[in-house]
Amino acid sequence: MKSPRIPIALQQSVMRCLRENLAKANLALNRSYPEPKLVYQQRGTSAGTAWLQEYEIRLNPVLLAENQQAFIDEVVPHELAHLLVWKHFGRVAPHGKEWKWMMEAVLGVPARRTHQFELSSIRTKTFPYRCRCQQHQLTIRRHNRVVRGEATYRCVHCGEPLVAEV
Repeated sequence: MKSPRIPIALQQSVMRCLRENLAKANLALNRSYPEPKLVYQQRGTSAGTAWLQEYEIRLNPVLLAENQQAFIDEVVPHELAHLLVWKHFGRVAPHGKEWKWMMEAVLGVPARRTHQFELSSIRTKTFPYRCRCQQHQLTIRRHNRVVRGEATYRCVHCGEPLVAEV
């Protein structure tokens, strides 16, 4: 599936948000952290990822196009906070107390670990699996890993291994 073309005005809004939050952080932290590289190549159901070593933020163009303002307000600061925490504190837990502090105290954004965007337009085929307490839907990637014997998955509620339904 080809990624949608992101209109220039939307890219400018993303960049404006990034720069405003970076300026806010630099002022609060009394630092001058550089502007990270922005790439619109995130795939799957993740809205974005922060690549620490590359000092790069990868954003999901489909979710950005479908959830423009909410995406800009939530995802851009979320991923920037990961980079700032890495620069400021070094390697720490991804959504630990340092990240939460950076989000809330420095950037003034609620510290939510996951987005709530509708995923139906990007969801691919899933495979039904079962544990003791419920049915699960595994992505094709996870299903293939189970089939090849590379992975087993367990229910987060009951702890039982997931078994493919026939």
